[in-house]
Amino acid sequence: MALPKDPYMLLSVVNTKLRDDYTDLDDLCASLDEDRIQLESKLKEAGFTYNTTTNQFV
Repeated sequence: MALPKDPYMLLSVVNTKLRDDYTDLDDLCASLDEDRIQLESKLKEAGFTYNTTTNQFV
């Protein structure tokens, strides 16, 4: 599955997948063959950071 390029769509998809399908961001990235650093960087540019406690980007 290709993740959306738009940061707000990306946020929505990633947070939904984290909530419904994955225990943490590493699990999601491994399953989708995504680079965690690049994914976090894209979302950080839009003002979002990963919260390990809630397992979501906020």
